[in-house]
Parts: sequence; C-alpha cells; structure tokens
Amino acid sequence: MTSSSRVSARLGAIAPSATLAVDAKAKALKAAGRPVIGFGAGEPDFPTPAHIVEAAVEAARDPKNHRYTPAAGLPELKQAIADKTKRDSGYEVDPASVLVTNGGKQAVFQAFAAILDPGDEVILPAPYWTTYPEAITLAGATPVEVFAGADQGYLVTVEQLEAARTENTKALLFCSPSNPTGAVYSQEQTKAIGEWALEHGIWVITDEIYEHLLYDGAQFTPILREVPALADTTIVLNGVAKTFAMTGWRVGWMQGPADVIEAATNFQSHLTSNVANVSQRAAIAALTGPMDEVEAMRVAFDRRRKTMVEMLSAIDGFQVPVPQGAFYAYPSVEEALGREIRGKVANTSAELAAIILDEAEVAVVPGEAFGPSGYVRLSYALADADLAEGVGRIQALLAE
Repeated sequence: MTSSSRVSARLGAIAPSATLAVDAKAKALKAAGRPVIGFGAGEPDFPTPAHIVEAAVEAARDPKNHRYTPAAGLPELKQAIADKTKRDSGYEVDPASVLVTNGGKQAVFQAFAAILDPGDEVILPAPYWTTYPEAITLAGATPVEVFAGADQGYLVTVEQLEAARTENTKALLFCSPSNPTGAVYSQEQTKAIGEWALEHGIWVITDEIYEHLLYDGAQFTPILREVPALADTTIVLNGVAKTFAMTGWRVGWMQGPADVIEAATNFQSHLTSNVANVSQRAAIAALTGPMDEVEAMRVAFDRRRKTMVEMLSAIDGFQVPVPQGAFYAYPSVEEALGREIRGKVANTSAELAAIILDEAEVAVVPGEAFGPSGYVRLSYALADADLAEGVGRIQALLAE
C-alpha cells in the first residue's frame, strides 16, 4: 500500500487551519523560551464572564446534565436563541428551526453539507475565513472566489457577484462583520445583495458570529431582516464564542428552513450527538444574562483597534483599511514586498510572515490563508502591551 493511498482523497485534500497553525507555532516557540507575540488566534483574551461560569458550575452538579439530551440542543437553549434573534436581529424564528452545534465550525460544515451536491458552486467573497472553502469542497461543491481588495474596503459588489454567477451557482456565503478583514456591509449593501440572491434563487449562508463587535457607529444588518422573503433559502450561523469570550466552550448554532435543519440534525445525531450539556447551560446564561461585560470587551477591542491601525499605518508599504467590526486588521502589504530584510527577500505575504516570525518573533497570518497573497491578518484580541510591543517589532524590522 502506497502512502498516497492510505488517506482518502477527500480528507487528504484538506489543508490545516492556517490560523490555528500559526497560533500553535507561536505557542510552541513561546514554550521553548522565545519571546514570541502571536497575532494569529481569533479569540478574545478575556475570561468568560463570571455569571456564565457559575451557571456551568451549577449545571455540572446536576445529574440531569450527565446524560444524553436531544441532538438538536436543549429546548431551553433553542428558545433562548430564538429570543436573542428577536432581540438582536429584529425578526422571529421558531425554536424548532434551530440546531445547536459543537461550535461555529460544525454549523458551517453542516450548513454546506445540508444543501450542496457535487457540481454545485458557492460564491465565496474574498478575503474569506480559511475554513469556508474547505467546508465547501468537503461537501462536494466548488468555491468560486470573488475578490474585493483594500481599494474596495474588502466589500464585494452586486456586479461582481453577478459576474461570478453561473447555472451551477447554488449558494452565496455572506459574512458581516467579516473575518478576516473586519469589514462591515452597510444596510443598503446588505439589502442589495439579499435582493440579488432572492431574484436568482440563490441560497444565502450568513455567518453572523461577530454581530456585537462593531465600531465607529457601524451597524449590524441581518440579511433576513432586510429581505424577509429569503427565509426559505437562508441559513444563519452564529455562536457564543466571540461575543462572550467562550471559544473553548464550543457552542454554536444554525437556523434555517425546517427541512434543512431536520437533515442537519439527522447528520449531527450520527456525527456528535448533543453538545455538552454543561456548555449548553452556560450558553443559556450568556444569551439571557446581562451584556455589560460584552460592552466592556468591545470598548477594549475598540481601543486596541485604534492603536493597531495607527501603528500599522506608520509602516512604509502597509495600506490599512480601518476595520469596523470583529477584532482583526487586514493590511495590504503588496508595496512592502520585494524588499531585502536582513538578507532575505519576501516576494509573497507568506514569505513576509515567515521573515517577521523569524526575525522579529511576531506571528501574523499571511493573506494566502484567506485568498490572494499580498495581505496579512493581525488579531487585536490580545493585551494592550503585547499588541504595542508586537507591532512595534514589525515597525522596527521593516524600517531597517
């Protein structure tokens, strides 16, 4: 048996998560004694709010949470998600149309798996989160990238989407606020894109996990609120990870048409069964409890965002569109490529990221993880002092 045949072609074609790989490398170097500062991980550095943790502790003591529960999620959590959708997004959903998943990534994969077949195409605005194309491909379909660069604020237009549409187009991935760019579509842009999808019978998979992380007066616009007629061909993805600093608790959800949710629930019943009950109870506390700590985290992210944009913009060759959401900056570094840096030349953003890690001991994620080369992503979800030190090292290295 040859090594190439030991792993299935389906799984053998999957690339590892670039963001997790960068974060793991940074942590390994730090554990080895190197003073590495990592900008790779997309997770808040804050602890989960205390009232959520206390709810989990109480749940862990209750024997009812030691057993299997419905694969689709605790009824109380599904109701809390429906109530939260009404509160935050302005439209009503039936709790029965909600499926609780093991983190947002499972919701992403199950959404694509539920509606895609071989031969289908999914329009994927780029820069995109690194997991989207892998999930589309695993579902047997083909991602069709539509790129919007820094000159467009990383926001695709309806005209670009229409140019990419073919008879095989099945779905559009829509993410606002965006990972990796922090771009936020306006109400007018969101409505226009939704109406375009409705006109052409295209499914919308909308990832709304950064909905509460907004700055400079930017507003979150749920596409279903703007175009309610899309309800029968839209899957909403969300979770508690980013808003409530709960990345490790692994609670996400998908909400959509009954037949799609039923199919995804059947799939999940074989794949993972229910999400850990203690985590589900914690999620209920998050969604139904106070939002003051969420606001405090958002204010801290905003402060760090301003510092990062100011410092990155001072680097010769960096173009930095100001992010209005999430907790990432996504500078264009195309004008910084081709230079000699300590005897090395970076012709791609991947090579530049490698030089920055080796020479400045700072980990950033290259644009190749999210689409075309020529960009880097830096998360500002880390301590203020580390942020200033890390970007300062990049400034000093590229100023030599």
